[in-house]
Amino acid sequence: MEPAPVSPAPHLGAHAADHPERPAVVMAGSGDVTTYGELDERSNRLAHAFRTAGLLPGDHIALMMANGSPFLEAAWAAQRAGLYYTALNAHLRREEAQYILDDCGARALVITSGLAEVAASLDLGAVPLRIAAGGDVPGFTSFEEALQTGLPTALDDEGEGREMLYSSGTTGVPKGVRKPLGITIPGDPRAPSVVIALGIGAMGVSRSTVYLSPAPLYHSAPLVYTMAMHRLGATAVVMESFDAAGCLQAIERYRVTHAQFVPTMFNRMLRLPEEQRLGYDVSSLRYVVHAAAPCPVPVKHRMLEWWGPIIYEYYAGTEDLGSSFITPGEWLEHPGSVGRPRDELHIVGEDGEELPAGEAGRIYFAGGHEFEYHNDPDKTISVRDRHGWRTLGDVGYLDEDGYLYLTDRSADMIVSGGVNIYPREAEHVLLAHPAVLDAAVFGIPDEEMGESVKGVVQLADQVSEADLLDWCRQHLAGYKTPRSIDTVDSLPRDPSGKLFKRLLKEPYWKGHASRIV
Repeated sequence: MEPAPVSPAPHLGAHAADHPERPAVVMAGSGDVTTYGELDERSNRLAHAFRTAGLLPGDHIALMMANGSPFLEAAWAAQRAGLYYTALNAHLRREEAQYILDDCGARALVITSGLAEVAASLDLGAVPLRIAAGGDVPGFTSFEEALQTGLPTALDDEGEGREMLYSSGTTGVPKGVRKPLGITIPGDPRAPSVVIALGIGAMGVSRSTVYLSPAPLYHSAPLVYTMAMHRLGATAVVMESFDAAGCLQAIERYRVTHAQFVPTMFNRMLRLPEEQRLGYDVSSLRYVVHAAAPCPVPVKHRMLEWWGPIIYEYYAGTEDLGSSFITPGEWLEHPGSVGRPRDELHIVGEDGEELPAGEAGRIYFAGGHEFEYHNDPDKTISVRDRHGWRTLGDVGYLDEDGYLYLTDRSADMIVSGGVNIYPREAEHVLLAHPAVLDAAVFGIPDEEMGESVKGVVQLADQVSEADLLDWCRQHLAGYKTPRSIDTVDSLPRDPSGKLFKRLLKEPYWKGHASRIV
């Protein structure tokens, strides 16, 4: 059966006109449905409210919202009003959230009422328009009241806005990635958001697609992918928050065909008791993609054995400098790879010279799209080398067949006795131990060596430190093996799985000259 064709104008409004009753958003836990007609009308109304409040194309708004239809209604409203929209991670420290709010210059803040306490801790003196969904919040206009101030039809000057999201702040101060708005005609195939959607459409997405979004929408890929699904006429099933059993239940209940994950989610699903894990029907899945971090090889093998050859992978960044992609078949031939580069790529050594296949260095892309780090020209310049190539700060190598492997981020590198050690390999070894649920490896002060290798784990079952160290020695070179391993109740990850490694490092570096950045 051939997929239903995508509308000539990939845009929410086009699909709302064609099939207003089709589900656009389904909340995985509650089952609440927002149709295309409802999403179209409500985002139009809010776009008018933004314009009435004086927001013009190119202005900024901020979203601090839990996963739900109002989040997507607000994002689509900003998109249609030609605005930049910045989603704030509600798990950030107050100072970090305030920094992002101030730095992006938001003239409006939209929240969900469950985050009212967080919002109350912020200085909103420079934010004239404040809207709250889901309940009354002092100092905020209710979402429904804001909708009633706007018209249900598109703005006369409807355009194409864009997300401006911030780096996660896992190693330092978050930086806003600002890209040009470019073409502003709604649904124009040259507009950046439309180009991305059409690229995602190559995954076989059609009006019959049911896409599962298990991660927080305040992250780049979940938000961009979910909005792209609306441009393509698909139904997006959004999890309120990720849990392993709930994810499998959603796949079965809604007959999910497409989904995007991060490796941490794979690991947590695999850790379910086998009789529970295999009790769910996941046969509807046709195309699964993962990104954000390299997947440990044993985890990927187990997922492919479970779900079959439907798991694809890409490597890219919010900055959109370049990317790589790998199919399931290619990965089985090149386990651990993140694929062939889709853009011109160079591996560069510390001397600035290009390295041959098999040697690890910093990854640079020669192409990609223009962007800047908002309000930070020095940071923007710093990612470019003398050739004009640009880097995300990742380290890796190409094999003889041109497949890319990620070693680590340069910021996470451990320098011990003058030797550079990238901790990701040790993390993957620890994660392969049946008693380990989560793991992090980093450098701590060492009077003799400068830094020594430290492991921190969250356990699923009881195991001694000695046994874990012995496990590492069996699988790693001696200099890469942690010298000691601590156990914690949980690692500081956000709901998408990103690890705030600096929070783990801080206690060990207290009173020392820290390399934490």
